[in-house]
Amino acid sequence: MTLRFPMAILAAMTFVAGLAAPASAEEAAIPTRVTNLSVPAKVPVQFAAPAEIVQAVPTPAAATPDAIPAATDDTDHATLAAAVAAQSAVIDDEELNCIAIGVYYESKGEPLAGQLAVADVILNRANSGRFPASACGVLTQRSQFSFVKGGRLPDVDTSRPAWKTAVAIARIARDELWKSPAKGALFFHARRVSPNWGKTRVASLGNHIFYR
Repeated sequence: MTLRFPMAILAAMTFVAGLAAPASAEEAAIPTRVTNLSVPAKVPVQFAAPAEIVQAVPTPAAATPDAIPAATDDTDHATLAAAVAAQSAVIDDEELNCIAIGVYYESKGEPLAGQLAVADVILNRANSGRFPASACGVLTQRSQFSFVKGGRLPDVDTSRPAWKTAVAIARIARDELWKSPAKGALFFHARRVSPNWGKTRVASLGNHIFYR
């Protein structure tokens, strides 16, 4: 009895050890269960931005057309005089200055529609491909405007009301804030002369007749 008891214990231990050991190489290659593979469903949510943070980020105003403020000058006016009165007299670039000089020397004292038509002729020429591609170039082109001497635009007394009107008209023409009274016109002359150009007449405004 004393010899069998240890043998029985040894046999039992061998049987238990056999259960714990892998039966083959394939079984040995099977990994044991890793508890961290079963990730709780809540874990991915922790990497997403909380809803309250996303809502706190404002959408840029420029991203939506409705948020873009309307230009203060680009509004409808009952009359051309009202449109002129609404414009700034500040010169903000060289092209605007050249247009205003052209309007001032060619049509100051003319009806506002006549002044606007002169401004439109300057811009129409610049956009036509037949004349210099800028308002300043159009005015300084040789033998085109009698007030230009030596290819240089003359100085202007900017304190005069007529200059402020010319600037306003130039801005309206440049920004297309009023329908052109001489659509498509590229030429004009004073009523006192008859050059017989053979061109299509488009308007007669104040002291000038306009053609394209």
